[in-house]
Amino acid sequence: MNKILLAALAAVFALSSCDKVANPFPETIATALDYTLYPGGDSIAYTATEWPSFSTNPNISRNVLIEDFTGHLCNNCPDAADTAENIHSDYPNSVFIATIHASPTGDLLGFQATNPEYPINWTNESGVAIGEHLGSLPGTDFFGNPYGSISRVDGDWNPNGWRALTQTVLAAPLEANVQAVLNYYPSTRGIFLHSEVEIVNPSLPDSLYTVVYLIEDSIVGKQKMPDNTSNSDYVHREVMRGTISSDWQGRKLTDAELDSGKYYFNYSYKLPAQYDASNTHLLIYVRNSSTEEIYQVIKKKIE
Repeated sequence: MNKILLAALAAVFALSSCDKVANPFPETIATALDYTLYPGGDSIAYTATEWPSFSTNPNISRNVLIEDFTGHLCNNCPDAADTAENIHSDYPNSVFIATIHASPTGDLLGFQATNPEYPINWTNESGVAIGEHLGSLPGTDFFGNPYGSISRVDGDWNPNGWRALTQTVLAAPLEANVQAVLNYYPSTRGIFLHSEVEIVNPSLPDSLYTVVYLIEDSIVGKQKMPDNTSNSDYVHREVMRGTISSDWQGRKLTDAELDSGKYYFNYSYKLPAQYDASNTHLLIYVRNSSTEEIYQVIKKKIE
């Protein structure tokens, strides 16, 4: 009996001294995942062999999300897209882009409108809601297209101001951190995303949410150009296609996801047939629902 007790204690000590932290899967969260997207549909096998563990997050710097609000009838928008891509090229590991086809009023009029010449509807429900929400807030500097938020901090949202504001946010202290593991199964087109959110600044408010964007890397579609001509071969880049497992607001950080001082969120999602997995990725970020500031964002390729 004493030997059994000592063995048990040794096992507990070994686990507690490990430098990796298992991503918890409380029953209320784990059972909400769609295990039919895991080949064989075996939830026990998935949690035993695929469920990740997280080491200490090695990131010590803040990343930036450029949300480029655009439209296919906006002749100034291609130049704005180039501005965003140039900034990303200079900071490829810390600046990410979501091109959102939405206006400050959230409708499908103006630059987002479709017609026989421009038939593709580039909008989605979450993107339209984000545009409408930010456009209704005083002080966001979102007046039309092309405008774009830099992690939704106060400042110049005109494309001419994106670089300076990006540099300011990159230099700001890290206040929240994110890391994630993504498992993709081509046979089912199933995505399982496991994320860890760490609050670095304990004075942050409790009105925090985590959001996941589905981004299509590039797709060809007609665009009005700066000289007012139409380019049928225009490459739309970093197109935000919607949010995963939540509406645009995301999922709130609550005690239900808290374990050992960090928050864990788990998602399952079937990649729609119209998307090529090798041409898509996810952006995961943490937002303050009171100020809309985005404290951290990371990118995960799907394939």
